[in-house]
Amino acid sequence: MTNQIFSQTQAEFSLIDWIAGQQLRHRAEVKLGIGDDAAILSAPGFEWVVTTDVITQGVHFTAETAPELIGRKALAVNLSDLAAMAATPCAAFIGIVLPRTYGRQSVEQLYHGLLEIAEEFDVTIAGGDTNSWDGPLIISVTLHGLVAPDSAVRRHGARPGDWIFVTGALGGSFDSQRHLKFVPRVKEAIALRKTVNIHAMLDLSDGLGSDLFHLLNQSRVGAILEASDIPIHADVTQGLSEEERIRHALGDGEDFELLFCVSPEAGKRLQEFSPVAVSLTKIGEITLQPAACLRYRDNIQALTRSGWSHSFSAIP
Repeated sequence: MTNQIFSQTQAEFSLIDWIAGQQLRHRAEVKLGIGDDAAILSAPGFEWVVTTDVITQGVHFTAETAPELIGRKALAVNLSDLAAMAATPCAAFIGIVLPRTYGRQSVEQLYHGLLEIAEEFDVTIAGGDTNSWDGPLIISVTLHGLVAPDSAVRRHGARPGDWIFVTGALGGSFDSQRHLKFVPRVKEAIALRKTVNIHAMLDLSDGLGSDLFHLLNQSRVGAILEASDIPIHADVTQGLSEEERIRHALGDGEDFELLFCVSPEAGKRLQEFSPVAVSLTKIGEITLQPAACLRYRDNIQALTRSGWSHSFSAIP
């Protein structure tokens, strides 16, 4: 038993050394990264924006998903959260609980996917933890980002009369596997913030028909969406009726596009000259009355919450 524990410990240390050696660059803000009991971060003159996401086998990916794509998604969903606040990504901390049957090769493949997207977005892996158990693969990522003081874009600033925009197109992400390969809109968010005053913004992780309500509740406003203007991704089955395709765009989730609100003047400016390559689509307007509506042809109806939500047992 003692020899087995020693062997497992050596394997963990070997993995940590391997991870540390894979990084090609280290951000200056990471004063101390992998190798000590804790990391040291420093960024005078900036504020830290911190997000954490957990992804789990059977919920966010399947047992058949390639390890590289799992690692990529684990960090990408956090990058999307920072994009929603127009923050610059900096340092990530990775916690992984591995199935005992997971081999070293699979772990390295997982980290290759994670390190590749970290390099793409100039993120330093500054620490974390690795464990194993008899259950499925679980990955938790905590990502630190930077913004100038009081400049983070939040969900609570939408104003009546604002135009509502989304980046890209929506729907069909999970069935098409796009949820594993999406590009976090970090660069787009920063470019948009430099171009116009964004009143409120979030990323569409659970679906437009769910996430919109978070922004409306935080801002204490309502919205009316134009069904015909909602950009439907080509991944949504073409043979479906128009109404069914709109329902997929509202409720499928895992799009990781940005939804944001700007004044009509700023909206017109974006329509005339967009600072980003991805499409920007006006899908509706913010209203004073705190209700969400969908205009479908000549009919205005209440927008029903849709999209993904985690199920929890009731607590007595």
